[in-house]
Amino acid sequence: MSTMRQASIERKTSETNIALQFNIDGEGKTELKTDVPFLDHMLDLFTKHGQFDLTVQAKGDIEIDYHHTVEDIAICLGQAFRKALGDKKGIKRYSSVFVPMDEALGQVIVDISNRPHLEYRAEFPSANVGTFPVELFHEFFWKLALEARITLHIIVHYGHNTHHMIEAVFKALGRALDEATMIDPRVKGVPSTKGML
Repeated sequence: MSTMRQASIERKTSETNIALQFNIDGEGKTELKTDVPFLDHMLDLFTKHGQFDLTVQAKGDIEIDYHHTVEDIAICLGQAFRKALGDKKGIKRYSSVFVPMDEALGQVIVDISNRPHLEYRAEFPSANVGTFPVELFHEFFWKLALEARITLHIIVHYGHNTHHMIEAVFKALGRALDEATMIDPRVKGVPSTKGML
């Protein structure tokens, strides 16, 4: 592509201070400093499997819990994704990806629709992975879909290791957004009968 699709977002509140850079047409490179190790691990997987570039520097009130930091990183990532995508001309728009992770199987379906929606069909055997509350991933994916203005369906079909199940979802999310944002030379303008997305 002649121009890189990338964006930077900064968000500072009384609870968090976040600087995030995102490049759709990247090489899978990350620089992550969030003070939330399990989220760093998942964002690293998302970035590498999506062939994006992602830099996140985040400071939050993690002495209370991880909620505000996780939520605000998702807000920033969604805003950066939408900004980087630009006018959406020529993109494939849709994608559906299955990813196995040992015994677990995750699926992510996306539509870059300008209609934010999350369907989250996932039940995990553990409430936490280490010190990370698994319930926060619903908040993460909802805020990502809302700010990116995408339709996002997440299904964990099965699994018995919570870490593996979540890992499958983040890998599938990266691959699905990579495919949906690819430029298809057959697409003229935006891929919608409405003439806009």
